[in-house]
Amino acid sequence: MMDGLTLLAGVYLAISPWIVGFVGNTALTVNNLIVGLMVAALALGCAWAFGRTYGVSWVIPLLGLWTIFSPWLVRGGDVRTGGMITNNIITGIVILVLGLAAMMVAMRFRSRGRR
Repeated sequence: MMDGLTLLAGVYLAISPWIVGFVGNTALTVNNLIVGLMVAALALGCAWAFGRTYGVSWVIPLLGLWTIFSPWLVRGGDVRTGGMITNNIITGIVILVLGLAAMMVAMRFRSRGRR
């Protein structure tokens, strides 16, 4: 279930510029598209082949943190709007929390395998 929610959060992040309406900010639009697709791909990997991909689950929370701070770090020349910032903060928090949960599952999986 957690992987499915992470997948949905990644897909939402990828299409959020068109939903929220900040396609004019090209740099942040491309950033959200790429990061969202990366989150979705990692979620699919964890869901389909967890035994082989649990070692990279630590990347998901980092992508969540990047999503939170990207409106201020990605320079596109356009002004940031409240919708852009709010969208990235909320989506980033969701990805961060789901990524931390995936890391906890991965740590349990790893410790169980060592016994």
